[in-house]
Amino acid sequence: MSGAAEGDRRRLTRTPRAGVVTAVLAFAGMSASFMQTIVLPIQAELPDLLHTTRDDTAWVITATLLSAAVVTPISGRLGDLYGKRRIALALLVLLVAGAVVSALSTDVGTLIVGRALQGAVIGIIPLGISILRDVLHADRLGSAIALVSATLGVGGALGLPVSALVSEHFDWHVLFWLAAALGAANVVLVLAFVPVSVLRTPGRLDVPGAVGLAAGLLGILIAVSRGNDWGWLSPLTLAFGLGGLVVLVLWGVFELRVSSPLVDLRVAARPAVLLTNLASIAMGFALFASNIALPQLLELPLATGVGLGLSLLVASLVLMPSGLVMMIISPAAARLSERFGAQSLLAAGSVLLLASYMLSLVLMTQWWHILLVNVVIGLGIGLGYAAMPTLIMQAVPATETAAANGLNALMRSLGTSVASAVVGAILAEYSVSFHGETVPTVTGFRLTFVIGAAASAVAAVLAILPRRRRPREERHPALPEGPEADAI
Repeated sequence: MSGAAEGDRRRLTRTPRAGVVTAVLAFAGMSASFMQTIVLPIQAELPDLLHTTRDDTAWVITATLLSAAVVTPISGRLGDLYGKRRIALALLVLLVAGAVVSALSTDVGTLIVGRALQGAVIGIIPLGISILRDVLHADRLGSAIALVSATLGVGGALGLPVSALVSEHFDWHVLFWLAAALGAANVVLVLAFVPVSVLRTPGRLDVPGAVGLAAGLLGILIAVSRGNDWGWLSPLTLAFGLGGLVVLVLWGVFELRVSSPLVDLRVAARPAVLLTNLASIAMGFALFASNIALPQLLELPLATGVGLGLSLLVASLVLMPSGLVMMIISPAAARLSERFGAQSLLAAGSVLLLASYMLSLVLMTQWWHILLVNVVIGLGIGLGYAAMPTLIMQAVPATETAAANGLNALMRSLGTSVASAVVGAILAEYSVSFHGETVPTVTGFRLTFVIGAAASAVAAVLAILPRRRRPREERHPALPEGPEADAI
């Protein structure tokens, strides 16, 4: 046995400090999700700041979304092949590089490049979940997974007030120097406290599969994210959308024929994996529909007859408790999952989301109404996001956890992308002119809440559908062997 292999074996047999590892990976996840909302306070000002058009600055947001969607499943596969901590560190380095590029930018093109590099870091959340599965004991695994999974929503909710405060008192470039500092701190923490995982998959990266998946996703996501601006039946939208679908079909045929695919579609087609991923799309839609509608409802002027007239900072503080609830609920979610099963937890989270949207139909006239609704959303997302990785990992071989979690994270991103397009189209359609600007009406917001409720109901139905058993020999020893595992 080589010295390197012997060193890896010794590292594997050491018991890592579970609390420290979990805290570091949760901080990395929150930092990654913070990158998704960091430019929201200055989004409306970007055309003036960069001396360009609103259509061009829209790509500052779109580039981050596209990068996250493309890199997340690929980085998951790379983690299974070459080491999850190594790929996590690479993503954090990309975050720092992207933040520095953005901080030094003076034109929209440079800022778009920087934001695309930053978007790649979202892949660290599924990688972190897979690292936990590899290194933690079973009695710590559930709560740790729940916390890291919830950071996908926590980081944005907690980071938005920080972004608003910084943008109000400093030059906008300071936002990105803050992001660079967060990324550098994460690199140091991961190097210092996260152990090397030696559970790896033999094989090599499916480069044609990675290129095909990236091209197909880019086509579909560009069509979805820009359809409102270009027109849903415009030649450009149809070319990207239909072209992306064709590429993904061809990609799927190719993946079924290669010996070491980027995504094992046969495993992904298992009911436990497929139904969970479909529920992830619906839950991602439900979460992001509220993320778009509620801030606008809080910030629109009182004179519109629908808005509550709050500043961006105050509105962010009203929305922040949702992220706190997601963090607080994580330990309880793990215990509930052990007692009732992850599938029941996903269903409960979906029902809470449905309840929050039903509440929003009648409670939308006071700031504390929105606070209450958003807290219920935080409860639902906290439970649902805690359940998803557990359901996925109970259904896939231990050697494919990072790739499978990356695919699940991609499904959530698809849900948020579709929500952005659908809710944007609804609020634009049901709007009126107010002092020269177009603002949504009460009907637009209520229709958004109805559609969010429908997505939550779909997630609940998918959650309760039965799953078939899978071979016991594929189960990871750190996962529970109770009735929930046997049912998958």
